Amino acid sequence: MSSVRTVNPDAEVVAKSQALMVNVGAAKGLQGVLKTNLGPRGTLKMLVGGAGQIKLTKDGNTLLHEMQIQHPTAALIARTATAQDDITGDGTTSTVLFCGELLKQAERYLGEGLHPRVVSDGFDLAKAHVLEFLDGFKLKKPDVGTDRDLLVGVARTSLCTKLAQELAVQMVEIVADAVMCIRRPEEPIDLHMVEVMHMIHQSASDTRFVPGVVCDHGARHPDMPAALENCVIMILNVSLEYEQTTVQSGFYYSSAEEREKMVAAERTFTDDKIKQILEIKNEVCTKENGKSFVIVNQKGIDPASLDVLAKEGILALRRAKRRNMERLTLACGGVALNCLDGVTPDMLGYAGKVYEQVLGEDKFTYVEGCRNPNSCTILIKGPNEHTIAQIKEAVRDGLRAVKNTIEDESVVPGAGAFELAAAASLREYKKSVTGRAKLGIEAYADALEIIPKTLAENSGFDVQDALLGMQEEHARSKVAVGLDCDTGEPLLPEQAGIWDNYRVKRQSLHLATVLATQLLLVDEVMRAGRKMGGGGGPGPGGM
Repeated sequence: MSSVRTVNPDAEVVAKSQALMVNVGAAKGLQGVLKTNLGPRGTLKMLVGGAGQIKLTKDGNTLLHEMQIQHPTAALIARTATAQDDITGDGTTSTVLFCGELLKQAERYLGEGLHPRVVSDGFDLAKAHVLEFLDGFKLKKPDVGTDRDLLVGVARTSLCTKLAQELAVQMVEIVADAVMCIRRPEEPIDLHMVEVMHMIHQSASDTRFVPGVVCDHGARHPDMPAALENCVIMILNVSLEYEQTTVQSGFYYSSAEEREKMVAAERTFTDDKIKQILEIKNEVCTKENGKSFVIVNQKGIDPASLDVLAKEGILALRRAKRRNMERLTLACGGVALNCLDGVTPDMLGYAGKVYEQVLGEDKFTYVEGCRNPNSCTILIKGPNEHTIAQIKEAVRDGLRAVKNTIEDESVVPGAGAFELAAAASLREYKKSVTGRAKLGIEAYADALEIIPKTLAENSGFDVQDALLGMQEEHARSKVAVGLDCDTGEPLLPEQAGIWDNYRVKRQSLHLATVLATQLLLVDEVMRAGRKMGGGGGPGPGGM
């Protein structure tokens, strides 16, 4: 009888080998759900919400976030895998598969009477060796930031596992160009400078990359031009409307003339600012240079001011979002002006073309043709919400994959090549280890092969034939050998341009091993926490 039952006869307890089987069963169950999603030939899952919302996805992170997981062990594995995605942006499905396979392989040895501590010691030794092997296996690319072909290969490897092949091929170039656009030497990459906008319009294949900014609002005056070229951009944070007082106040007048004077004085305050803007416009935009003028203001512009600006042929946007103001200065140059005194032409930005597009009741303003843009927009189009959501998730992961590659300055050959090579290296390393810990190392090596096995299975090929073919080719050539998901034959990932992220592999190996080791050492599962309601023990008045 469990010791906990002695303390509390009502305790819910799962003890010893049964607890281990519960944990292994949960890991295998979660593995079974995500297994079919892995790789470019993986299948989709349909998630149906309580109100009938439908989402089609094969992204492991989305599945684990949206699924209702009640089993405590499965929920723990899911939280670990989603933490992997939060840190590195990818590798969720691989982490769940590898963790489940580690427990599955350990179960074989535990059934023969081996103690879980011995297996976990073997796992720790194997993990240390594999991480060391990974550092030698990765390919260093110090000039990766300027190697567009390599970044396109990394983006393709990430996106092909999440989108249909034709759509992924189109998105790959967009993602690589976006990260190269915002990258600045010796500075960390800020992916917030890539605006991901969506329109329910046309089809997914019309998604495009805009090397500039797209604002989700337009001009507020019908007479303003809808399209301008060779534009000077003034980025303002100045109120061009009547300001109310910050404290409650009243104005008293005794005649109509006094009222007219007060109204004129209020107007003069705004009109002086408009005159300053027109003076700057006349200075930088002349008939000789053929330049046009655009104002983007974070604060308001009143109708009278809009009317004056429209007569001068100026396109003015008011109440622009703060994030767009930051992106505009990076894309067009210039600075955000908080005051109109002492403005010089070098404080203004430039764009080759500014134009407005109307979709139903929504207006969008495109700012394109910037000279050295350090901010850009990915404009996602699709016929419905779930197509757009699927593309947005894939683009997010693709951007993170390219960013990781630039920051790591290294890549790992993909298509299951690393797992296969690491398993072969572990089997060699096992010969130098004495004692029963080598059983844990053998289990770890077998578990690593779940990735190439699953890729072969999801592609519709015989698992054993594909795995043996890859192992024989690797043993013969001593180079990184992966699986061709189209033919089932071994291929060289370096030649095919299939690259994985170094940090994703490292994090996945570490998280999956730590979690599997901890779950192996659980010998009792009990319901914890205080009992709710009355009758929880003797009251203060007696026994």
